[in-house]
This record gives sequence, C-alpha cells and structure tokens, in this order.
Amino acid sequence: MTYGPPAARAGRSSVAWQWVRHHLTSVLSTVVDYAVMVGCVELLHIRPVPATVLGALVGATTNFTVNRTFTYHATKTAVAGHLWRYALVSATSLALNAAGEALFNGVLGLHYLLARIITSVVVSNAWNYPMQRFFVFSRRTSS
Repeated sequence: MTYGPPAARAGRSSVAWQWVRHHLTSVLSTVVDYAVMVGCVELLHIRPVPATVLGALVGATTNFTVNRTFTYHATKTAVAGHLWRYALVSATSLALNAAGEALFNGVLGLHYLLARIITSVVVSNAWNYPMQRFFVFSRRTSS
C-alpha cells in the first residue's frame, strides 16, 4: 500500500528512477574509467595512482555527458553552468579517488583494483551522487 497524495507518490517514484539512472550511468562510467586505468597499468606500465587519475578523467567525461542527457534530462540548461559545477565536483572526486588508491594500495598494500573498487563505491555514494543531484544538475532559477 502506498501513502500520500498521488503527486507526492509520483515525485518519490521520479526520484527513485533518477537514482537508478544515476547508478546505471555510474556503472557505465566506471567500466570506462577502470578500462582506461587497467590498460594504463597493464599495457602502458603506468603506476596505479597516475593511471587512476587518467581513468577518472575519461570516466568523468563519460559520466557528465550521459548524466546531463539521460539521468537529469538537463539539456535545456546552458552547458557552461553544468560544466563548471561538474568540474568542481569531479576534481574533488578525482582527489578522493586518488587518495583512496594511495591509502588502500600504497599504504595498506591491497591490490590496486580492489583498492579502487572500495574507494569508488565510497566516493560515488558519499560524494558524487548527492553533489550531482543537488548541485551540478539541480534545476536552478536564473537570477
């Protein structure tokens, strides 16, 4: 049984689907990110931390593009406003991911891929989703 007026239920449903779309986009972006990172480490023999940075940059580009169109349907808003906010959030995400890789791989000695998985799950849920939803792609009124 669902409670509340129909508009409230529809709003909750919309938010739930947005959350699902965000996480599907995150999975796609993560696949791109990890493929670049692993390719850099295994094929180009780049150390894990710089490879994490390169992977995160390519993943962030994928994430921005897909979230703007598919997740948040924000294509009617000027891209410049989204881009600077996304860059700020993404730069922090990049730092958090690199720091996590340095901690889990460099300090604690976990395999670089396991270190990255642990780090990315934490960063995605604690930082990326809330910041993208409420800061980057939120509907803003022009002043």
